[in-house]
Amino acid sequence: MECLIKPLLEKNMAEKIIQSIEINPTSWESGKNTAGSLAAKQKNNLQLSKKSEIAISNSNLIVEEITSDQLIKSFALPRKVHSVMFTKTCKGQGYGSHIDNAYMSTGRSDLSFTLFLNDPNEYEGGELSIQSLQDEKTIKLPKGHIVIYPSTTLHSVNKVTAGERIVCVGWIQSYVVNNEDRNLLFGLDAGARGILANSGRSKELDLVFQAYSNLLRRLGD
Repeated sequence: MECLIKPLLEKNMAEKIIQSIEINPTSWESGKNTAGSLAAKQKNNLQLSKKSEIAISNSNLIVEEITSDQLIKSFALPRKVHSVMFTKTCKGQGYGSHIDNAYMSTGRSDLSFTLFLNDPNEYEGGELSIQSLQDEKTIKLPKGHIVIYPSTTLHSVNKVTAGERIVCVGWIQSYVVNNEDRNLLFGLDAGARGILANSGRSKELDLVFQAYSNLLRRLGD
């Protein structure tokens, strides 16, 4: 299982987002409202109403940050970032093991992301846990950092035992469906860009970029 972890937002931007989404407490609703029938039994958190102006404006801001980040574009090959929402997990709440729906009304879920908006020392527990065949990866990131991981994995949010965990979550429909294919393309692109940065343009490097582009055409949908 491959995932990408990186800073996305400056701390002051993350703080401004939290301040804006916390202005109206009545805009928060049960997270079960957007969960499937099976996931709803595992989901215990709050989410900001997607219809609120605050949710829409902040979602657009985060989508713009994601789609303009070069490393994320190379890793995820995003066709569409969709179903972005803000969630709050309070003391005693969490989200049991589940898998995201393959298709949502807004698009296909190839990759899932969690953007951590408040500092990890502001709450206890609340780690994102991602399972693979052999192990389990536990993630709790600094304010403004994002983790992007395959939607094909089972994952959960550990129970919060103190404070509140505030994050933004969403999904990416990629031009390349298969996780292994995306990882191969990501490695090829990263290697080619590293050679370009260290040694400059060459005929040999042009052939590498040609192979990458044509492989993307073959593997993309």
